[in-house]
Order: sequence, then structure tokens, then C-alpha cells
Amino acid sequence: MNRKSECETAIRSLCHEWARLQGIPSRPDFQPSFGQFTSWLRERGYGHYLRCRSVAGPEYDAEIWFDQEFHQIWRN
Repeated sequence: MNRKSECETAIRSLCHEWARLQGIPSRPDFQPSFGQFTSWLRERGYGHYLRCRSVAGPEYDAEIWFDQEFHQIWRN
């Protein structure tokens, strides 16, 4: 199982790779889909970054990191 810190680093980086490949605009009013992001992660073989020890749950943590990277933290 991955360490949480390793997953966080990878997820935050992959957010930007996914956005670039998908043509996601970097506007503050744009709200990218976490569900589409996690599907992309699994399809590309990065799903293991959604598995780590976490009190709240690894997908919950990944969604927080995703929201922070896309300045959507207000949703949480």
C-alpha cells in the first residue's frame, strides 16, 4: 500500500496532467469533475494512488487535494 504522502504528491501532479490533456481551462469559475478525474486515473493505471491509509478514506483525501489544486475548496 502506498504512503499517504506519496499519493498526495502524485495526485496533485496528476491533476494538472489530466487538466492539460483534457483541455481543462484554468479559470477560477470552471469546476472540473473529480469523478472524471478518478476514472482517468484508473484507465491510465494510476488507480493505486487512490489506495493509502487514511482516517477519512483515500478517495476523500484525493478529492480534497483535487479541489485544492483547482481552487474548489469551498465545496468541502
